[in-house]
Amino acid sequence: MNRQRLLDRFLQYVQIDTTAREGLDQYPSSPGQLELGRLVVEQLLSMGISDAVQDEHGIVMGTIPGNVDAPTIVFNAHFDTSPETSGAGVKPQVIESYAGGDIPLSGNPEMVITQAKCAELSELVGKTLITSDGTTLLGGDDKAGMAIMMELANTLLENPDIKHGPVRLLFTCDEEIGKGALHVDVDKVDATVAYTFDGGGHDMVDIETFSADLATVKFTGVNIHPAIAKDKMVNAIRAAGEFVDRMPHELAPEHTEKREGFLHPYTIAGGVASVTLKIILRSFDTPRLAEYARQLKHIASVVEEDVPGCTVNVEITRQYRNLGDGLRKEPRAAAYALEAHRRLGRTPVPGIIRGGTDGSQFTEKGLPTPNLSSGQHNIHSPLEFACLDEMVAAGEVGIELLKIWAEGPDDVPGL
Repeated sequence: MNRQRLLDRFLQYVQIDTTAREGLDQYPSSPGQLELGRLVVEQLLSMGISDAVQDEHGIVMGTIPGNVDAPTIVFNAHFDTSPETSGAGVKPQVIESYAGGDIPLSGNPEMVITQAKCAELSELVGKTLITSDGTTLLGGDDKAGMAIMMELANTLLENPDIKHGPVRLLFTCDEEIGKGALHVDVDKVDATVAYTFDGGGHDMVDIETFSADLATVKFTGVNIHPAIAKDKMVNAIRAAGEFVDRMPHELAPEHTEKREGFLHPYTIAGGVASVTLKIILRSFDTPRLAEYARQLKHIASVVEEDVPGCTVNVEITRQYRNLGDGLRKEPRAAAYALEAHRRLGRTPVPGIIRGGTDGSQFTEKGLPTPNLSSGQHNIHSPLEFACLDEMVAAGEVGIELLKIWAEGPDDVPGL
């Protein structure tokens, strides 16, 4: 793996604004994703990947032909970045040989990556870290994964002695708003398994994600001038406040961890006449989502009684399902990923994601897709940073994975 080339690409990618935009009737939701996709196609073609193409949806795919008879493997990353923090005007800062201690960010004196709140910093002394300047996110989620994939491709093409089957490189759009797999035809991708480079830190192999639904709650009231409002106004804002207050506090994400699910109201908009509240439902136990939905609908009926004249409608939209449900059908996917780490002398950690990845939806569509570490930290925040050393290590795991798939061993633990 060429460390400098990987870093240079990453720095180039994060400076292109690809922030996903919710609520728009277009795909991808932001023009920067198309711009970055065009750049990636140019770079793939210049490497010698002749079939690299960006389709009408902005999705990019290219194939490195295999040099042995082995299954086709997909590596995936996404172009977009989280809408929770701006990704425009990113000014990446490179810290060579991190000396330890807190990291103040130059663009905002209030933004400091502290050891007290970021315990993994103590493990990264001597490593190369990349931060934003504190005024934007960095975009390591998932441009770290993108850069890893591109360097992995370069490495394979420069080292034809590495044995591997066909390798598909797949770059998707709008993953952060749940649409990354929307226009991916897994039959066209035609692969045995896929791996997303979209995880935090190092040596993690994520084999479970939350199952997820979205609740859209609409409150309809009656607006009238407050001067003549007595016995006439029905304030949808008050109804929405009653609704949120009645939600079980023990199921709030700020009170849950590990395998505990949650109900999270994350956006609200409207006025006296109408309010729309969006709530995400998450659980590793898929049937529990239906239980959560029943709770919300019960709360809606109670609020309608408490706020006479207001109607409360709860609409549930299916999002994605636990990655682990599908991985059990292809045990090699996770087993080989764990073995790749062991062969590199590392200790892999089978993990769970309190969220989702493109892999959740790919797996549900029939393409088993564990998630791999890619050196991300403090994602979706101006305090985000990436570790170059962990990105290099992730690329090495990808190379080793391909070797294992080329061998097809049946004595790997977990099979």
